[in-house]
Amino acid sequence: MITMVLNDISHGLANVLDPTILALMVFGVLLGILMGSIPGMTATMTIAVLLSFTFTLEPATGMMLLLGIFGGAVYAGSIPAILIRTPGTPSAAATIFDGYPLSQKGEAGRAIRMSTVASFIGGFISVLALMFLSPLIADAALRFRSPEFFALALFGLTIIASVSGDSLTKGMISGLLGMLIATVGIDPLTGYQRFTFDVPNLMGGIEFIAVMIGLFGIAEGLRKYAQGIDDDQNQINQKITGVLPSLSDIKSIAPISIVSGFIGSLVGAIPGAGGDIASFITYNEATRWLKDTTPSFGEGNIRGVAAAESGNNASTGGALIPTFTLGIPGDSVSALLIGALMVHNVTPGPELYQDESGLLYTIFVGFLLIYVIILIFGLLGANYWARLINIPQNYVWPVIFVLCVIGAIALSGTVFNAWVMLAAGGLGFVMRFRGYPLAPMVLGLILAPIAEANLRRSLDISGGSLDIFYTSPIALTVILLSIATVAVPAIRSVRD
Repeated sequence: MITMVLNDISHGLANVLDPTILALMVFGVLLGILMGSIPGMTATMTIAVLLSFTFTLEPATGMMLLLGIFGGAVYAGSIPAILIRTPGTPSAAATIFDGYPLSQKGEAGRAIRMSTVASFIGGFISVLALMFLSPLIADAALRFRSPEFFALALFGLTIIASVSGDSLTKGMISGLLGMLIATVGIDPLTGYQRFTFDVPNLMGGIEFIAVMIGLFGIAEGLRKYAQGIDDDQNQINQKITGVLPSLSDIKSIAPISIVSGFIGSLVGAIPGAGGDIASFITYNEATRWLKDTTPSFGEGNIRGVAAAESGNNASTGGALIPTFTLGIPGDSVSALLIGALMVHNVTPGPELYQDESGLLYTIFVGFLLIYVIILIFGLLGANYWARLINIPQNYVWPVIFVLCVIGAIALSGTVFNAWVMLAAGGLGFVMRFRGYPLAPMVLGLILAPIAEANLRRSLDISGGSLDIFYTSPIALTVILLSIATVAVPAIRSVRD
């Protein structure tokens, strides 16, 4: 068995070292980094546009191009999150908490370098899990039904307590506002319209990516203009050092990056979870287990950047676990990858490991190599990205506003999302002015639909009985963890 696996790995390595495949991987990574660094231009969108171009390629060649885009875009979402407090992709939202404060301290290059290293660690771990542990992880992920999904979403919502800043009350209000916005659209169970006010564009709900771009991108720009853009006053002296990160930084982030890589792989393997949930969970676990750190989390702690970036990049390989083993897409990107394979008469599922082992291990080895390429280009480009922050502000923010509008319109091809983004920007500006944190609102937007649909579905199945949550060991364990996450800090606060 081991000999067969080693033979498959060596065969896959020989395939990916083909100059054509290698060139397409590099091109895919660079394109993914470019698109991921533009707010709103997600990996899903880029892959959907280029999917048809892979139909004329060999299956392995086309997959390498698409996976290069996937990995590059997820990694690059951290770049605008660190530089301008606007995540390029939804999964980079948690990177803002410590990434942006680091750039304000003149350490943008350091933050980007360490996000690159953490992304490599998380992504590499996830691909190794995909290669060697995928059947076991897929079996565990399939045990998630409605009660388990509700428990997972509830656990995610408890992170609001960690990202609320100085006022838990304001954080809860912000989170509840996000949950309220998430109820707009068609009821997931009954099909009735909710809060649509007979506006057709609201029937599909409010696009949370457009809201997120507005909350962080537009609101931050409005705050800059409200303060008065003074190039000399706002220029931050960035500490531009060598290409390689310091050994002390690597030692500092290595443990949390490895742990976050395993957690992110497991979360990513749960169909529908995705990198955004993975990044928030891994960031929250870092804040829970790493106490008394200097600086504190939320004030420019490099381990906060590492936890979020390792977690969201680990979700990429994790999402492919149910895709390849069961034929069930782990997220929107893996759904597109299934389509790309089926065009070539390759059907993902248990038989794939027997019938197409050569193709499968080519994908595994290629995805490992893609993260090596991301590491190289990320480290080479970190200092250049960091220099962008010192371009005169009165030139930077108009360009950012235009990119935000383009990204919002590109989500569905309608101008309506641009109006949603602008409204969210105005709301975010007011909330920041009044001291309300924005991250809890994003959490509410992402997790409320998952929590609501699975809670109601669970109660329908059980006839309204809560016993369905107690009889599931996974759901009960996660719910108890959620209670502990909220109760322990509260008890400690009262005791102090």
